[in-house]
Formats: sequence, structure tokens, C-alpha cells
Amino acid sequence: MSLLVTASTAAIGSYTILSAFYKSAQMIYAIKSRASSPPLTDVDHETMPSVDVIVPCYNETPDTLSACLGSIAAQDFTGRLRVYVVDDGSQNLAAVKAVHDAYAQDTRFRFIILRKNVGKRKAQICAIRQSSGDLVLNVDSDTTLAVDVVTKLAASMHEPEVGAAMGHLVATNRDRTWLTRLIDMEYWLACNEERAAQASFGAVMCCCGPCAMYRRSALTSLLDKYETQYFRGKPSDFGEDRHLTILMLQAGFRTEYVPDAIAATVVPDRLGPYLRQQLRWARSTFRDTLLALRLLPHLNGYLTLDVIGQNLGPLLLALSIMTGLAQLATTHTIPWLTIVAISSLTLMRCTTAAIRAREVRFLGFALHTPINLFLVLPLKAYALCTLDNSNWLSRTTPPASLCGAPETIHERDACHHDAARRQPAALAVTGEGTTR
Repeated sequence: MSLLVTASTAAIGSYTILSAFYKSAQMIYAIKSRASSPPLTDVDHETMPSVDVIVPCYNETPDTLSACLGSIAAQDFTGRLRVYVVDDGSQNLAAVKAVHDAYAQDTRFRFIILRKNVGKRKAQICAIRQSSGDLVLNVDSDTTLAVDVVTKLAASMHEPEVGAAMGHLVATNRDRTWLTRLIDMEYWLACNEERAAQASFGAVMCCCGPCAMYRRSALTSLLDKYETQYFRGKPSDFGEDRHLTILMLQAGFRTEYVPDAIAATVVPDRLGPYLRQQLRWARSTFRDTLLALRLLPHLNGYLTLDVIGQNLGPLLLALSIMTGLAQLATTHTIPWLTIVAISSLTLMRCTTAAIRAREVRFLGFALHTPINLFLVLPLKAYALCTLDNSNWLSRTTPPASLCGAPETIHERDACHHDAARRQPAALAVTGEGTTR
């Protein structure tokens, strides 16, 4: 029994040391990154590059899509702006037709209708290959942008070595449930701690899908690799934002985080959808961490610590919980060291976030700890054991003919040609072409 107690002590001790060191370094670099962010007053509005906004949609509700497109139309941006809305084989086209019609007369907007659901990644690529702007902004259809997002992201990419940049994410529906409040705080921590610290070294590891901008010259050179990602011989379609970011870093480009570019996105308001999302993200993270390992020798040492902290940390924490529970079950003694260590680390993190954000609500993020310990951690273990599963879990699986069969090449090649030639193969609208 003493061996079990020793193992429990070693596990929680190792986790505490790693977590304290990693989080301290993360906070220092995050604060440093924030202090060095250029103010909007430094932006030269007369030399803004052209920007193409790509909005893939799949069964989006009319109100949500309307809010998204309205926020893009309202952008205070002096450069040329074009918007490509790609309907990815939705079954509610009749319901969103009024939204499409509302922007049909706006010359900045183009609507592409895919006959079949090909997945978010291929829908993005189809629009990217039709567009021509200097920069490409990917926006999820359930995301709304602050009026200056395009300007701030474009300004952050004025140096040619910057290949991608992301904005700060908040939850549109933050006040809906207790879970959405926790997720909103989780997003703040992910952006203002993790991404901000990584940005100190120009190596944000995941420019998040709801709002991420890319340099076209870099993006087009990576499109084939981006489109044909495989894992263990199977197509890998989710985690497109993380994979594309890793490809950018592999190509030698910097990736940045812009804290003042605010994008609000709809988050799960129930535990089931939230856990399915976490499972999908965990699989994506594990897959692309293997690619990221090759980058580490060429990046700052902190980023090695970051990868260790994000991957070894949860493993040590899970081991601490398992040995603690085993100690309780076999010796009937409470693993106080494990309880005190986790509680102390949680309290320190929440207090620090409350001080930095100047919002008392972050003390309530402590409620996320039991969710993480007893739901998310086991989910990550399951994700690690099922890495070759590419089911989105939250959307209808694309038809087999569009997920690796010979028709896939036909669909992809269709997006290389002009709209009139492409229509019979993959795209269709109201009989007037592929855009309107």
C-alpha cells in the first residue's frame, strides 16, 4: 500500500512542479506579448491590402447567418473587401434564401452553392481558389466580428514573414447557461494566456477557425497539403485550423495573435455537444502535435515547454487522479496532498485571471475543474485511443463519394476552373451560375 501512496505523491508532485513552472512562464510571456501589441493608431489606412472573407455554411440558422454576414458587411475597412459565402450542401437552403437575397445586391458578396456536403475544409478551398485578395480571412458562419477586426488583423500582417493571425474569441451566448459562462472564460484563458505567450515568439500553434487570417501567397502554396491531410491512411478533415497553422509554421512563416480583434462565436450550451467538441479537438491536437514536434528544434525553448505542458501535464494529472482514487479505495485514506495541490493550483489560476481581466467572475472558473478532471480528461484518453476516427460528431458525415473515392478528385478539380465549367461537376444555384 505504501507503494501506491508513493506513486500518488510522485504523480501529483511532478504535476504541481510542471504546472507551476509552465503557467508562470506562460503568464510572463503573455503579459510581454500584450505590452508589445501595436495600437490601432499605427495603422496606415491608405495602404491596406485586399481581403477575401470566406464563410463556409452548413445548415446554419437564418438568424445566425444573418448576424455573421451583417458584421462582415459593417466592417470599417478601407481596403478592397470581398466575401465568399459557401453553402456546403445544406438541407435548409429554402430557410436561408432570404439571407442570401438580402446581400445579393451587395457587389462585395458572392454566394457559392455546393450540391453535396463536402466538409468545411473543401468548402473553404473551393472559395479560396476562386478568390484573389492579398489576404484571406476564414470566418465561421456562427461568428460575428467587431467592426475593426479586418483592419486590425490586416495590420498585424504587414510584415511579409507573417503567414497567419487570429483574433480574440468570446462567446456570443455567454449568459445563456452556466456552461456557456465557463466556456467564455475558458476562451479568454486560451487566448490571453496560451496564444498570447506563443505570439511572443511568432508561433501561435493554432489560429482558431472562427476568425483567422492568412497571407494568400503562403496559403496557396500549402493548399494541396491542407486539402489532402491523412492520418493512418484515412482522410482527416476536422481540426483544419490547427493543421493549417502547423503547415504555416513548417513553411517558415510566423503566426500571430491580435488581442484587440474581437470575434464572438456561438458555443455549446449543453454538456453533450461540449464534450463532443472537446473529443474532436483532442484528436486534432494529438494528431498535429506529432507534426509540431519537428518544429521545436527551430523555435524558442518556451514553445517546447508549452508542448510538454499541454501534453504531459494532462497525463500527470490523470495519473494523480487515478492513484489518488486507488489510494482511497484500497487504504480508505483521503489523498489530501492531491486534493490540496489541485485546489491550490486552481485557486491561483482563477485569482490571477480575475486580476488580469479585472473581472471577479473568473473566480467562478474553479467550477470547470471537476468537469476537466472527471469528464474532459477521460475524454482525452479515449481520443488518444481512437485517433483514426475522423467523425465530426456534430454534423452529418459527408457522403462516401466525397471522402476519398475517385469522385473526390473530380470535386476538387472542379474548383480550379471558372464558374460555368464547374457547375455541372459540383456547384449549382438557381440556374444563373455559381455566384449571385
